Amino acid sequence: MALLDVKNLTMSFADKTLYKHANFTLNKGEHMGVVGQNGVGKSTLIKLITGAELPLTGQIKWQKGVKIGYLDQYVNIPKGMTLMKFLHTAYSKLYDMNDHMNQLYKDYAKHPDNKLMVQAGRIQETLEAHHFYDIETKINEVITGLGLDDIGKNQEVSKMSGGQRSKIILAKVILEKPNVILLDEPTNYLDVAHVDWLIDYLNNFSGTFMVISHDYDFLEKITNCILNIAFGHIKKYRGDFKKAMRQKTAEEKFYKKAYDKQQVKIAKAKTFIRKNRAGSNAKMAKSREKMLGKIHKVAKPSKDIHASFNFPYYDTGSQNALSVKKLSVGYDGKPLLSPVTFTVTTDEKIGLKGFNGVGKSTLIKTILGMIPAISGHSKFSPSAKVNYFSQDLVWPHPEETPLHMMEGKFPNLTQKVLRTKLAKCGLDSANAMKPMQELSGGEQTKVKLSLMEFKPSNFLIMDEPTNHLDAETRASLKAAIKNFPGNAIIVSHEVGFYDGLCDRVLNVEKLSLQNPDLHKPSEHA
Repeated sequence: MALLDVKNLTMSFADKTLYKHANFTLNKGEHMGVVGQNGVGKSTLIKLITGAELPLTGQIKWQKGVKIGYLDQYVNIPKGMTLMKFLHTAYSKLYDMNDHMNQLYKDYAKHPDNKLMVQAGRIQETLEAHHFYDIETKINEVITGLGLDDIGKNQEVSKMSGGQRSKIILAKVILEKPNVILLDEPTNYLDVAHVDWLIDYLNNFSGTFMVISHDYDFLEKITNCILNIAFGHIKKYRGDFKKAMRQKTAEEKFYKKAYDKQQVKIAKAKTFIRKNRAGSNAKMAKSREKMLGKIHKVAKPSKDIHASFNFPYYDTGSQNALSVKKLSVGYDGKPLLSPVTFTVTTDEKIGLKGFNGVGKSTLIKTILGMIPAISGHSKFSPSAKVNYFSQDLVWPHPEETPLHMMEGKFPNLTQKVLRTKLAKCGLDSANAMKPMQELSGGEQTKVKLSLMEFKPSNFLIMDEPTNHLDAETRASLKAAIKNFPGNAIIVSHEVGFYDGLCDRVLNVEKLSLQNPDLHKPSEHA
């Protein structure tokens, strides 16, 4: 039974068509994964089916009465609302009923009337049926499962990082228990243990869900069907992720074979026509020319846009690139970590791991001098040239296009050079002229990475660079960092990203002065 029926869906921005006359259904009980390269329209599809945006043409029809839970990372949360108060809004109707029941009891105390008690009794039965008195337990289970304990239940949501905010919105969606859950990159900002918890939750979820993700291992563990978006088409495949990709690969091979076969046939016909326009076979040549004009040509197979990166190197002969000693980091004099001590030697690449919210980004910003240290110190080599990637996607002028923004930063470079740089990093001409605020998270990340290519350095510091990136782009980024001759400090929630890249992986929670193994390779989390 189709809970969602999409017919003849067409959507485009400027001169870029995302999909044309697309059709698919989301059936009851389906656990659907949505895949495709950055910028193909995955997040836009979610916005369309939730009504946040309108398509150019087509019909999007939900079954009547379906309750939808959507991980909207841009939802407006009132200033001053704490984590716990926000999660309580998942049960706002039950709390309203409870308030009404209490008011009925108060009214009865003033004016005894059995009708009031009957109404209150009915509400009491409804509350018990919906496990109202277990709400606190349910909320605490989800808080623990998604690793929200360390944030603090009374912490204001408006003061949280983007990752923390994303996690609490996911928590609220889970607590609402909708019929259908729509999630856009839910594993971003989640540690391995919390991803495992989410996998377990989704596998035991009795309803239906649609999940956008570039984490193929995650999708393999939770899906029973896949929606692939590529080259303006949306295609649904049955089975888990690996089975779907096998089907997709087989179809692509079959299509290419049909295209190649037709191209050979067309080439032979053209050769015959060219050689026999005059003479005894002229009539046959004309007949074949007419045949070519009527043939239904198989379109040339489209190719994915592959991003490649190259971070320019600034040579130096320094031995110790970075020294961190007894460094205490935090805000308002309150340390997030025990004092940290470590050294990064010449050309060494290290990874930093630790639970989300533990202070990895704060440590990096303190080392860079963006946040004052509480105590201790950090010192780069005098010849160090740092190139920094921050995990936030905040732009001074979000209405500005990537091309216009780069023209302002590099006025001496031609538009052709800038367009070529953006294209090499995976951003086509249409997206180069689209406002930053309309680009997907992956596309914005590619813009940030392209900016780094203009800055020669000998020390890369990258805070969660893989968030929002598709698998192919992640692989290209990893290769670029690996080929970079200088130093690197990498923070990533994807532990596999460190494999074959980092000389050491350090757990920031164990980098205290008491740790005797500071300079030994750490175990991966």
